[in-house]
Amino acid sequence: MTPDPAHPIVILMGVSGAGKTTVGRALAERTGWAFIDADDVHPPENVAKMARGEPLTDADREPWLRALAALIDAHRARGGALVLACSALRARYRDLLRRPEVRFVFLEGDRETIRERLEARTGHYMKAGLLKSQFEALERPRHALVLDVRRSVPELVEAVVRYLENQPEDR
Repeated sequence: MTPDPAHPIVILMGVSGAGKTTVGRALAERTGWAFIDADDVHPPENVAKMARGEPLTDADREPWLRALAALIDAHRARGGALVLACSALRARYRDLLRRPEVRFVFLEGDRETIRERLEARTGHYMKAGLLKSQFEALERPRHALVLDVRRSVPELVEAVVRYLENQPEDR
């Protein structure tokens, strides 16, 4: 399928607590694009495991990543733009999600900033105790827009929009 620059697929990636969902929703609202939070696609077994404080294994993540890839392909088939909030911590995870239209945006933050966010967050199964495993799994992306999570949400959204406006079609 040929890339469609009018219908990009933006994957906001980073460790839990980086702001992927918040920035993703704001970006989708700003652009009118569809939004999917990858956390909502996890099977119940994965959610229960993380809620118990157990890190996911690659075997746990594989079906989840394949389901996300299918959602991306469905949007490509319809020609729709998409914002996906997904940790995508390892290069091989990103490779499963990579398509010509996909642009990765890495929301990067230091451990202390992220820990403070996770400790302040309520109603989410991902707790601060799993932060160590998140940073251990993180492989910094080579081809992504990297944004500091300490910037405001409007600043982050505008940075993503400017980035997309200046991207070649087939990177």
